[in-house]
Amino acid sequence: MLPNDEILTEAGFDSTEKSARLLLIACGALAHEILALKRANGWDHMTLTCLPAKLHLYPDKITQAVAEAVEKHRKDFDEIFIVYADCGTGGLLQAKCDELGVKMVEGPHCYSFFEGNDAFASRADSGEITAFYLTDFLVKQFDAFVWKPMGLDRHPELRDMIFGNYTKLVYQAQTNDPKLIEKARECAARLDLDFEYRFTGYGDLATTLGAQAASDAT
Repeated sequence: MLPNDEILTEAGFDSTEKSARLLLIACGALAHEILALKRANGWDHMTLTCLPAKLHLYPDKITQAVAEAVEKHRKDFDEIFIVYADCGTGGLLQAKCDELGVKMVEGPHCYSFFEGNDAFASRADSGEITAFYLTDFLVKQFDAFVWKPMGLDRHPELRDMIFGNYTKLVYQAQTNDPKLIEKARECAARLDLDFEYRFTGYGDLATTLGAQAASDAT
């Protein structure tokens, strides 16, 4: 049973299932999406372990945390796949994965692969460089990942310093949930940004995991 979002943020999720052949080591912020895809596609040969989603706030710690997770679980699985993009590691995560002999998701960050890496790059090339992005998980955990870590709960005057160059908040929705849309709209208002709703679904996450599932099944 998947723990709640607060636990996924602080502690992650470590599956006790050892019968699957393929282990996915992922960011806790992706747990719901990965398990939804796993159920929908019958990927019973996969199991999931998640590192704390709060590593999103400390990208310099991601590479070491992933390496430790690989070494911890390597003996129990035929193959390991890393469900992190670069996520601010400056190429260090990819280099470590190459060293460890494991593959990882392509792209600079989850906003890109949810949109689709090609589509996201095209938007950046066409001038979408002043957007602040939220996913389903980050909308639900807005206070934990944005409002409090940036000090806006204590010093609201920091808003202009931090977000002064942003023009809009883009909610990249993985699900069509009216309550999350309304909460995302409220997040935009709190940051004094225009709001844009963009349904992305699972984007390249679905195709990447599908390719990995097919590869491992053969």
